[in-house]
Amino acid sequence: MSLPIRVLVAKPGLDGHDRGAKVIARALRDAGMEVIYTGLRQTPEMIVNAALQEDVQVIGLSILSGAHNVIVPRVMELLREKEMTDVVVIAGGIIPDEDAAELKAQGVAEVFQPGASLEGIIKFIRSSVKQVA
Repeated sequence: MSLPIRVLVAKPGLDGHDRGAKVIARALRDAGMEVIYTGLRQTPEMIVNAALQEDVQVIGLSILSGAHNVIVPRVMELLREKEMTDVVVIAGGIIPDEDAAELKAQGVAEVFQPGASLEGIIKFIRSSVKQVA
C-alpha cells in the first residue's frame, strides 16, 4: 500500500479570507491525502520551510489578494534554492488568465480559478504526484 499524498495548503500574503482554502483542505483530506494547513498570512519563506519540515509532495497556494505575481515567483525561487523542485506547486484563487499563464511558465503545475471543481483538483494532484510505495 502506498503512503498518502502529503499536501501543504497555504494562505500567503495579507489576504484574510481562508474559507476556500479550508474547503480545499477538507476535500483533499476526505480524498485520503494528508493535509497540513498553515493558516493565514504566511510568507513565502514560512511556506517553503513548512513544506521542507513536513516533507510534502504538493504545495497548494490560495491567493485572493492579487499578490500572486510577487508571492508565487518567490515561493518557486525558494524551492529551487532548497533543491525541492520535485514538489508540485498549484495555485488557486482570483488569478487572471494572463497571470496564470505566466505562473505556469515559472513552474507552477496548475492554476485553479474560481469555479474549479474539487474533484478536478483532487484528480490533478493524484495524476501529478509520483507515488512511492
